[in-house]
Amino acid sequence: MPRRILLGAFGDPGHAFPIMALGAALARRGHEVCVQTWERWRADVEDAGMRFAPAPEYRVFPQLGQEPLKPYEAVARAAADTVPLVRELDPHVTVADILTLGPALAAERCGVPVATLIPHVDPRGEPGWPPYSSGGQPGGRLSRLAWRAPNHLVARSLEAGRRELNETRARVGLPPLDHVHGGISRRLALVASVPQLDYPRRAPFPATHLVGPLVWETASDPVAAPTGDGPLVLVAPSTSQDPDGRLLRAALAGLADAPVRVLAAENRTSAAATARLGRIEAPANARLVPWISYSQAMPLADVVVCHAGHGTLVRALSYGKPVIAVPAGGDMHENAARLDWSGAGLRIPQRLVGRRVLRAAVDRVLRVPGFAERAREIAAWIAAEDPERRASELVEELAAAGR
Repeated sequence: MPRRILLGAFGDPGHAFPIMALGAALARRGHEVCVQTWERWRADVEDAGMRFAPAPEYRVFPQLGQEPLKPYEAVARAAADTVPLVRELDPHVTVADILTLGPALAAERCGVPVATLIPHVDPRGEPGWPPYSSGGQPGGRLSRLAWRAPNHLVARSLEAGRRELNETRARVGLPPLDHVHGGISRRLALVASVPQLDYPRRAPFPATHLVGPLVWETASDPVAAPTGDGPLVLVAPSTSQDPDGRLLRAALAGLADAPVRVLAAENRTSAAATARLGRIEAPANARLVPWISYSQAMPLADVVVCHAGHGTLVRALSYGKPVIAVPAGGDMHENAARLDWSGAGLRIPQRLVGRRVLRAAVDRVLRVPGFAERAREIAAWIAAEDPERRASELVEELAAAGR
């Protein structure tokens, strides 16, 4: 039965794109889908047959001459501003990105069932695990003892977050929660990752489903790989975490005389980014382009070099390509650690990135077949799971369950 579905996400690609991919899949299944996100994605949303609703874009970081909102102040205001949209749409279900609490609280306020989309690995750990985004990996007894003090600090931080969220919930007329991670729905949580990046858990979280990556890509011009017969190395740096192009420059310099071909993206997303990068020369075996379509380039690649943003990482793995990850910040450290643990690639600390280190890493990944074999296993799981279908079915089940 066709349903009315409201989706909401911040406008950053890592959060907006999985929501847009889910929305497009639901629209193809005959549902009336509205996506609330930033104005920059209006045309993409509408071209996919969905309704666009502009998300509140509040400043939560300092700006010259402007006082920013505190994060939970912005959440409270966004929730209040979104209530009229929820009442107008009267959706059967709302799905919100894990960091986009405004539409989730607005929907809950209006009695609409709420699901959460987690566009990366599940951030909820278990006792003895290293803190999320630390870059550590679970180990034995000594490892658990080593992480005890940091995890104590994390527990205090989570409890402080619960109190702040409950204050925000009170401001929008909602009861308090007695658990941490209150931004994750206990009715349905969709984790858009793969089990090969998920450490073994003693007990899964209720109503949480690992559905696989939800992939969206904006339209782009065709890009041809450099000519030749050597293995193709795709360099796909972050659009936000490496403004000076350190990884890009190291890759071009380190692979300049290697028996490989290189296709690399500058990711010049703005005039400011272009000014910071300046002029970059590509060696004879490389092609340097402003932007790369992953759907075009990754099937041709033999190895992908990136910063380990989750979207780029799982996109490469979905094509069966091993990855060399150089985490730059945020959850990239977590993603790179799990990639290393999975056996589908290597991680290099950013402080060690240089032409020789990067050249050696590419040589090893191309020489040792186990990396590509493991990546192909992950690709096979994704193809069999059909993430968009599975996620859509779960959302439909929640919508059918009613209020």
